[in-house]
Amino acid sequence: MTITLKTGADIAALRIAGRLASEVLDMLTPYVRPGITTEALDKLAHDYIVDVQQAIPAPLNYTPPGYIPYPKSICTSVNDVICHGIPDGRALKNGDIVNIDVTVIKDGWHGDTSRMFVVGEGSIAAKRLCAFTYEAMWKGIAKVKPGAYLGDIGHAIQTFAENAGFSVVREFCGHGIGQVFHEEPQVLHYGRPGTLVQLQPGMVFTIEPMINAGRREMREHGDGWTIKTKDRSLSAQWEHTLVVTETGYEVFTLSEGSPALPAFISASKT
Repeated sequence: MTITLKTGADIAALRIAGRLASEVLDMLTPYVRPGITTEALDKLAHDYIVDVQQAIPAPLNYTPPGYIPYPKSICTSVNDVICHGIPDGRALKNGDIVNIDVTVIKDGWHGDTSRMFVVGEGSIAAKRLCAFTYEAMWKGIAKVKPGAYLGDIGHAIQTFAENAGFSVVREFCGHGIGQVFHEEPQVLHYGRPGTLVQLQPGMVFTIEPMINAGRREMREHGDGWTIKTKDRSLSAQWEHTLVVTETGYEVFTLSEGSPALPAFISASKT
């Protein structure tokens, strides 16, 4: 496993790309309402990334080994879709939940982030899942510092989610990121403390737990990308990109419209 430690100049460029990705979600937020299609959200995002940000939507035509080219500029995963939902012509309905996953490339560097949205008036159960998943992501982020281990991150997320009665998807994980969309290391959202890779300053990766209201098992939808819960239960995901600093971490994918930090997170660390 080769993990590339980023330089100060690299980190400055990643900081810009991360903020831009988050600002796409800020822009989309008022449009996520009953009646809009995920295809319309994709067009809004594409045009904003290309025309306003002068950047590139990384998912468009992205073709990892074993996959067909991804046909859209963002991922929109609705209700029981765990990840990689392809925007289409179906309208969002009152009570839906949707994850919007944005990755931009700016000056060769990637910024990757996602948020959950509750469409209209969501159920108490749906809002609880989204809120707990957000906190689970930050429970993992809070473990990031030099000398800690990737297993510490996964353990924090897993224990928090499972103690709340949810399950953690294991087939997909966070990842290193830089001038390449997906690099080493893989960042599992479950595990044991003190295991796997030890963190060093300059490591850049995403933390992006996918948490299900029901069982953790998944099924492939058949379009080559979309992944759903096997038991058709709701699934939620949040994602940030961060760097390990000398004293802790810095999250790149924060912007003015980002949700408030959980009470247990010290603003000075981010």
